[in-house]
Amino acid sequence: MANPPSIAAASVEELVAAVQRGAYAVDPAELFATGAMWIAQSTKFPGTTQLYRNHYLLLRSGAAFGACCLERDDLPSLVAEDLAGASLASLLDDPRLPVRIAALDAYFGTVAPHRDAAHATPWQLPLGTPHDRALARDRAIVSLLKLEPGQQVALIGVVNPLVQAIREQGGVCLPCDFNMRQTQWGEPVSKTMEPALDAADLVIATGMTLSNGSFDRILERVRARSIPLLVYAQTGSSIVPQFLDRGVTAVSAEPFPFSQFSAEPSVLYRYQ
Repeated sequence: MANPPSIAAASVEELVAAVQRGAYAVDPAELFATGAMWIAQSTKFPGTTQLYRNHYLLLRSGAAFGACCLERDDLPSLVAEDLAGASLASLLDDPRLPVRIAALDAYFGTVAPHRDAAHATPWQLPLGTPHDRALARDRAIVSLLKLEPGQQVALIGVVNPLVQAIREQGGVCLPCDFNMRQTQWGEPVSKTMEPALDAADLVIATGMTLSNGSFDRILERVRARSIPLLVYAQTGSSIVPQFLDRGVTAVSAEPFPFSQFSAEPSVLYRYQ
């Protein structure tokens, strides 16, 4: 189902509730997590000091993968052993937010796959090194929003190539991240996002805000201030497009398998 009905969900939990009450054509009780994976992955580019640590919960349902990147201590790695075989309906009732996010992503990956979405444009990442592909991806992300020189950009979830891409377009980056203390260029990174959300002319946020529960707050602030929000999403790449025109302005959606797991050309989907 490439174009599911438009559901006026204002938050992630409202979207989950809509799926559970049958607002979409496919009953989540009829879809199952046939596979579950836990992946721990780290990246450090040559000549830099920043080590990125990523931990992913992945659910396979039919032809779709649901993905949720989370903090290392949010879930035990053995969680994946307990989830295979469960219905997506039961996983959407799981008390653990990352499990619900992965299940919701798998659900929309089935009912609204990127390849069939009317508003999604495929964009190919080139063959190359991890740094080459990361920089190409992050330039593609920033190009979804037209930055004016001097505009302040709240960056919620910091990767240095994305900071570089913002600077190349003349933007002033306001970086926020739980785990990073400073950017590659020595700029301080805030642990709190509220001051940046108040000052920014536009916001770029990681899909990981879904897994830590801050996505709804970001939506609330950009709606209140009528400023653009671009989300770059590995986590919840099929969830975020459901909020287009409800706070989200554009999405760079990167479904699993992610670009860091291969040097070969791969596709992300750009929504505007």
